[in-house]
Parts: sequence; C-alpha cells; structure tokens
Amino acid sequence: MRVLLLGGTAEARALATTLHPRVDVVSSLAGRVPDPALPVGSVRVGGFGGVDGLRRWLRDERIDAVVDATHPFAATMTAHAAQACGEQGIPHLVLARPAWDPGDSLVVESDAQAAETVEQQGYSRVFLTTGRSGVNAFADSDAWFLIRAVTEPDGSVLPRRYELVLSRGPYRYDDELALLRGHGIDALVTKNSGGDMTRAKLDAAAALDVPVVMVARPPLPGGVRTVGTVGEAAEWVAGLV
Repeated sequence: MRVLLLGGTAEARALATTLHPRVDVVSSLAGRVPDPALPVGSVRVGGFGGVDGLRRWLRDERIDAVVDATHPFAATMTAHAAQACGEQGIPHLVLARPAWDPGDSLVVESDAQAAETVEQQGYSRVFLTTGRSGVNAFADSDAWFLIRAVTEPDGSVLPRRYELVLSRGPYRYDDELALLRGHGIDALVTKNSGGDMTRAKLDAAAALDVPVVMVARPPLPGGVRTVGTVGEAAEWVAGLV
C-alpha cells in the first residue's frame, strides 16, 4: 500500500506519524517555505507540473491512494489532485481541518475584497495575516499594516506603510493580545484557515473589540470525500489496506 500525502500542514505531519511505518507514505511539500518542519517517512519537495505531471507521477510511482492534507487555501493543488485521481480511479481523500466560526467577522471572498473592505470601513492600522501571496492586494491602501508571514513576500507589491514580522505559529493568546495593543491595531484581516495554531489572534481581537475581516475558504471540488480529523483520515487509509 503506497499513499501520497499532500502535506505541509500540522495535520499532514500528524497523519504521516500515525501511518508510519505500517503504510508506505510519501509526503509531498510545495517547497515554498524554507526549512519546513518535515514529517516522518519519505518526503518529496516541489511541484508536479500541473495535472499532467501529477498524473504521470502517480502512475510512475505506483501510488495506491492520495490524501490531500494541504492548507485549506491551496485550491489549485486540491483541484489538480481531485482531477488526476478521478481520471485514474485512485482512491482520494481530502483532510480539511474544520473552519472557524466567523461570528461577527466581515466575510469576504478574496484578498481583493478584503482590501476593498479595509478602505470602505476606513481602518487605519491593520494586522494582516493572509500570508505572503495575499499582500499585494493591499498595495494601494492608505492604511498602515502589520504584516505577519512565515516567509518574506517575494515579488509582491507591498503597501506603502507597513511593518513586516516573520514568524511561524503556534501563537499564544497573551502574546497576540499584547501585539494588537502595542501596535494600536483597529482591524484584523485573516483567512479562515481553521485550527488551533493561529486561533489566538481571533480571541485577542474579540477581547479588544477589534473588527475582523475574514476571507472565506475556496470551495472544494465537487464529489470529493472529506474528513476533518487525522483520526478519520487514518481510518480511511486503514480501510483501504
């Protein structure tokens, strides 16, 4: 039994640990983050070259099943995996961590809409945590931004006024509270990534009555099977074995 685990998330690493060594797992990382946390077992780094490249790789590597445990906003990879597996009849599962309850957040559909909302609401000091790929949507904003990302935005057009913080979760509530207070933040912009690693910023924003602009998750491809926990994904793989 050989399983391709599309990873890069804490859930993917936990699943690799759970399955190893009973199952031959190959974890695939996109390679966008330097010095990533590596899972146990075999690891490949880099893209596949679109759907055609993924289809060839699955065939050449004799993959029996695919578990997609990528970030909830890795929509392109998720779509490619669903298409390639569907065409080749390979069992395919999406492990998607539960989304956050947006509550009173202003929910938008894209980074561009988030930037428009910041302007419309007149926010002046924004904590921006949408990742490096979403920064360029705010390039023309008049607001000041505290930008937090794992890696420095590469090739993005940065806002005119900003401070960049490079760090990786998990984050603690007290630290997030101090960060918002210390920088006089009047709005938080984030993606609905879900999970506990970065949840504290939402709790801190709620405690300080800081409004939240939340980018909704992209929809999953139609017909894919989805679970929300590592345990459920491990049971699915065990059923195939």
